[in-house]
This record gives sequence, C-alpha cells and structure tokens, in this order.
Amino acid sequence: AMEKVAETVNFPCRYRSMGCEEAFHYSKKKEHEDLCEFRPYHCPCPGARCGWSGNLDGVLPHLLQSHRSVTTLQGEDIVFLATEIQLRGCIDWVMLQHCFNTNFMLALEKQDRVSAERVGSDSRDAGEAPPLFYAVVQIIGTRADAENFVYKLELTNSQTSKRLLWEAVPQSIHEGLSSVIATHDCLSFDARLAEHFAENGNLAINVTVARRQL
Repeated sequence: AMEKVAETVNFPCRYRSMGCEEAFHYSKKKEHEDLCEFRPYHCPCPGARCGWSGNLDGVLPHLLQSHRSVTTLQGEDIVFLATEIQLRGCIDWVMLQHCFNTNFMLALEKQDRVSAERVGSDSRDAGEAPPLFYAVVQIIGTRADAENFVYKLELTNSQTSKRLLWEAVPQSIHEGLSSVIATHDCLSFDARLAEHFAENGNLAINVTVARRQL
C-alpha cells in the first residue's frame, strides 16, 4: 500500500531549505538533486584538496581568504601566465578574472597520461606519451549566469605566427573542473604543443571574456 502511495506523491527536493521549491516523483528525485541549482557549492580550487562547501555567495570570500596564492586580474582582456610548465607531475595553475561585475576562475591543469602504445604491452621501447594540458574558464555563478558570457583562449608564437584558439560559453563552478575536463568542454593540448608556445618555460594564455549577444 505504501508503494502505491509513493507512486502518486511528489517529494520535495532535499535542498528545499536552501531555496529549491521543486517536487518530483521519487524515481526522478535523485536525477534532479544531482543537478539542482540550490545544491551546495564545493571549493572550486583544483589541487587544493579543500573540503569547504557552502552557498554561492560564500565561494569568492572563501577563495580570497583560504587560497591567498590565487591572484585576481581586472578587465575583460588579460594574460594568464603559467610558470615552469616543464615541472613533472600533475600540476594546477589558477587565477581569478574580474570583469562585467562578475568573477571568473581560470585554471590550467597538467595531467600525466599513459601512452596508448604501452597499454596491454610490456614493451620497454615504447615511449611515454607527453602530458596533457587543459585550460578552462568557469564562472563563479550559476548556469543561467554563464549563458550571458563567452570566453576566448589564445596561445600565440611570435616567431612562427602560429595561434591556437578556443572559444566557448563558460561553465559554472557548480559543475566542477574535473567534470568540464571529462566532457572535453575546454582547450586541451599536449606538452609538445605547450612548449611550442611557451617562452623560457612559461606559458602565456590570452583570456578574453565578452558579453554574449543573445
């Protein structure tokens, strides 16, 4: 009897106390809650192993107070400088960009990877594949906020005049950096290409944020 009642009753979202007014059939409830805009935000700073969580208004104060190594640049057109990109291991470079009265988080993540040639093989002659870099811009805001902007990342080599461009709508920090990378919604390139655009081991990424023409 209770099962029949459950099939006809809509249950409130678990984040009702945080402002969500939605209610769902029990079979749809978890699906909604996994993406609910009112679910807590977690610290977006990659590599920090920080356990902070809270509401959106608390994200920026947390970053400024607890992650003071993260600097902030003002303006819609800036240069994000990642230093010593040749260092081995998994490394993250992070900074904030403030423009249009909005804050964005810029992250460059370097990940080691297993060479496809070595998977399932004991060959000692197979060379290691170069590490991968992922460059991401996320808005410190909601998904709806993100739809109002577009960003562009550009790598340039003044000697060869070659350029690498990426343009997209930023993701919300609600999604998490790892989720953005997993869906390939970011600029990705390997270490060989990074070295081509780097100068003295430092990689400069031109970052431009603009309002989207809706």
